[in-house]
Amino acid sequence: MVTRRLWVDTEVADYAREQLNYPGLRILARVDCEARKGGQVLSAETRYFACSLDPGRVEVWELLKLIRGHWVVENSLHHIKDRWWDEDRHYTKQPGKGEAMAALRNAAISILHLVPLFDQDEPIRARADRLNRDPDLAVELFTATF
Repeated sequence: MVTRRLWVDTEVADYAREQLNYPGLRILARVDCEARKGGQVLSAETRYFACSLDPGRVEVWELLKLIRGHWVVENSLHHIKDRWWDEDRHYTKQPGKGEAMAALRNAAISILHLVPLFDQDEPIRARADRLNRDPDLAVELFTATF
């Protein structure tokens, strides 16, 4: 079971906007997320957000939905590239090489997401690991027409 708690502060946001020169800042938020199984805490995270939404026009559930939507992108793409493929640590000074590697990573992730060969419930990392263990399957996948 996952529990999320949302804390919203508009007064500190006003201070930050005026005194620290953050134009447009209207809401500062904190989300505490705790995952439990059988009463045992599996993970606990705190995330902080700053946004320009009007606090008088956004409901709490809408703000939480927007925050969760942000993390869908983070978890589905950036997390894979940063954590699993260690993209941030790899760099090159040769012009064009970094862009080419990023394009290859993006293509690989797209294939892992879209190809009907995989079970929809199978995580992306498991799909990539499966192709690592079975190079013939990888060749078949990259040469097949669907």
